Amino acid sequence: MKFGVVTFPGSNCDQDMIYVLSEMMGQQVENLWHKDTDLKKVDMVIIPGGFSYGDYLRSGAIAKFSPIMTEVMRHADRGGYVMGICNGFQILTESGLLEGALLHNNTQKFICKNVHLKPASHSAAPSMDLNMSQAYKIPIAHGEGRFFASDDTIKSIQDNDQVLFHYCDEAGLISDEANPNGSLHSIAGISNKQKNVFGMMPHPERAADIHLGNTDGVRIFESILNHCS
Repeated sequence: MKFGVVTFPGSNCDQDMIYVLSEMMGQQVENLWHKDTDLKKVDMVIIPGGFSYGDYLRSGAIAKFSPIMTEVMRHADRGGYVMGICNGFQILTESGLLEGALLHNNTQKFICKNVHLKPASHSAAPSMDLNMSQAYKIPIAHGEGRFFASDDTIKSIQDNDQVLFHYCDEAGLISDEANPNGSLHSIAGISNKQKNVFGMMPHPERAADIHLGNTDGVRIFESILNHCS
């Protein structure tokens, strides 16, 4: 499978993602610059974490105007795969490729720590192969990660099996105490209705190397490869 990882001014997880996809997962990876207008025939576009354009205005609000995003949206409209991690998730909601919005954490503080995720969607590639009763330890690092949407949008997302992950505790219990940022229904990631665009706030690429003491993120990449190749 051929991946393209987009780098914006302010991206800081692009090289992490390239390393995991190429060295850990053995996939072909193209490094895409934000001013590019050619996706180089990739199968999946990854929009990584960071602080695109300094996160001025709202996180992701400026990045959606980058030339490459026109091609990313066309790619998604054709059924091509797109995944946004953290700032990438914010960019996808700002671009309208995913529903809802990512607001300031309810603590009004930047949070950087390990959290646990419980897979939810049985039909979206990042979670399909995961154990739905298991909690996966994945790091977060964000100031604006609180998922919000209207009641009607939340109902639609739930009815269409679009929720990828919920925040939970180590035992897999979903609760307010295990919700690090106040996201509605403890939602940590979603897909679009067509299940070809995915976004999540936690960083699986930071939990994919044994030298970091955690490889839970590998399971997410393996599930993507099994169902997007």
